[in-house]
Order: sequence, then structure tokens, then C-alpha cells
Amino acid sequence: MFMKNNNQHVQTIAVHGSIDTNENHNDVTQPIHLSTTFERKKDGSLNEYSYTRSGNPNRLMVENKIAAIEGAAMAVAFSSGLAAINAIFENVLAAGDDVILPDDCYHGTRSLMVKFFQKRNISFHQTDMTEIANIENLIKKETKLIWIETPSNPQLKIADITAIVSLAKKYNILTACDSTFATPLLQKPLELGVDFVMHSSTKFFSGHSDILGGIVCTNHQNEISNSIRDYQITAGAVPSPFDCWLLNRSLATFPLRFATQCSTAFAIAMLLDNNESIEKVFYPGLPSHKNHDIATQQMTNGFGSIISILIKGGKTEALNFASKLTIFKHATSLGGVESLVEHRRSVEGDHPISPDNLMRLSIGIEHLDDLKNDLLQAL
Repeated sequence: MFMKNNNQHVQTIAVHGSIDTNENHNDVTQPIHLSTTFERKKDGSLNEYSYTRSGNPNRLMVENKIAAIEGAAMAVAFSSGLAAINAIFENVLAAGDDVILPDDCYHGTRSLMVKFFQKRNISFHQTDMTEIANIENLIKKETKLIWIETPSNPQLKIADITAIVSLAKKYNILTACDSTFATPLLQKPLELGVDFVMHSSTKFFSGHSDILGGIVCTNHQNEISNSIRDYQITAGAVPSPFDCWLLNRSLATFPLRFATQCSTAFAIAMLLDNNESIEKVFYPGLPSHKNHDIATQQMTNGFGSIISILIKGGKTEALNFASKLTIFKHATSLGGVESLVEHRRSVEGDHPISPDNLMRLSIGIEHLDDLKNDLLQAL
């Protein structure tokens, strides 16, 4: 197994960070271990792997690589981002506990609370986390977890991670951060004191819109972190070996892809910020963004590749804009090499929170000039 050298850069770790060279075959790239079961030793004792739900070489390799990129002691891979979120909730929360969520967050996180955890006498409250006082006003003796999402989905609000962690420690509350939009290349919540970091590996880690997955990272080696690992195996929400192999391969180009996406997104945000057909642009890299200063302090190397815009008018005008785009595809999800546009309110379920005229742009790796021309002609 490749051992991380602290002097090596993330581009090197992304390529070599989990290569497991088989002494018999000397594979340059890791093979796919599709077998669901593994033969025991001659004496009947178990080898390193016995059953693929309990452990698989492809899963171990991709977990090690993501842990190295994140700078985490442990990474636990799941079959989707929501499965990863659920694993944290299941192992942190109990009946009678309370959770504080952002008012603007991934709708699946909120839906998980509403549809399942509320039935188990676990309450939650949402607030604008850009103001630390809003969070402190909601804290009570039952508060067990503060769930941070920064930048938030889809309005790209920026929460001050350091301030929230300090507040949480004051009241002995655990913190978890959905850092999917930022990725470890821009933001390191664990270094800022967060207990657990969650990524939807479906998005930027994959980068090709062909893998479903989620990751929980932590520096803790305690009862909760061990319980999350055990939950992965026992509850069985594990990614397939093929998905792990694809993800491991995709991570090799992740730093290159994401750097291009971030620089292109910044240029597009600047272009759209002065367009007369747009009411507002949400992008933390813009000086006009409410929390630009905080974003500058806790994010490095860029501000991400997601831009949300309010089209002047309403839903009709927003959807009309999307229909005129030719390079941007109107589809859900984000983080792939292809640029996408999405009307968020349409997919937020029974309790949508996004404005009717909000369109979320996920910037891919196409040429900047082509993306600019496509947006301008549609506007």
C-alpha cells in the first residue's frame, strides 16, 4: 500500500494514494475485485477479506485515498451521500435529542429528518448559520449535533466553521459538516475542529456523473467513529466494488478537473453579476457576497464551481432560460465534467425552500468562452 509522504502534493496523492500493488501481478492500476466471498486459509482461519460487505480491496483503497486527501485518520465509504448522512445521524442521535440544521441545505438532509428521525422523537431546528447568534439562540440541553453545510445548497451561504466549532465545544455539542461543494481541495473542516465531515462522492470526487456514493471522514478514534464503521458493515449500505474502482480511478484527475471548474466558475460569476436579466448571483468568490470575507479566510485555492442565480421574473422565465441553453444540460446533480443547470425548487419535495426563479449552475470543464456564449444567448 502506498504510504503518504507529508511532502507530497495532493495531485500525487490523488494518483498514487491507494495503489495496492499485487506481488504476483504487479498491476499499475488496481484490478476490480468483484467476488462477494473470499476463500479461507487451509486451517480454516479467515484471510484479510471474507465477505465483500465486511470488506473489499477496492473499498479499502478508495477509503485510504480519500482519507489522505482529506487529512483524516479514517474515511468510511457508503453507497450514497444520503447513506453517509444517515450513518452520522444514526450513530450520534438518540430519542429526545435535538439537531440544528442550516436554513439553506441539501433537501435530502432535511427530508431524512422529517420522514424518519422525527418519528423517533428526535427534533430539529433550522436557522441562518451565517449569524453565529442564530445558532446559539437555538441551543438547549437536548442539542446533540450542529450540522454545518458550507457553502450551502443551493444559495451558497458561508458558515464560519471556526466560530461554530468554538460555540459547539462551549456547550459540549458534536459538529458535522457537509463539505461537498468545497471538497478537501478548498476547505478542511477537520483542521478547523469539526468532528465529522461528509462528502457526496457522487459529485466532484466522481466527476463523471456515473458513480453514486458518500464518504464520512473523521480524526476521532472513539466509540462513535467505531460505531459508524460497524454501521457501514452491519447495515450494509456499502458501495459496490465496481463503483469503488471507478471512484479510485476518477480521483486521479480530481485536482485537475476541479481547478479548471473553479477558475471557470469564478469568471462566469463575474460575467453574470452585471447582467440585466439576472436579479442576483450567489457565489462566495464575489466581493458582493454577504460572507465573502469568511469564505476568503476558510477556503483556499478558489470558491467552488457552483453558481446560483435568480432570473428576473419567476418560474416561467427561469425555465425559459434553461430551455434555451445548448451546452448546459437541464438535469439534477452537480460536479461532473459536463455543465448542468437545474431549477432547484422543482426537486425539493413537499417543502421546497428555494425561490421559484433560482437556477443552480454546475460548471464543468468545457471552454470558458463556449459556456459564456451559451449563457449570454439564453439570457
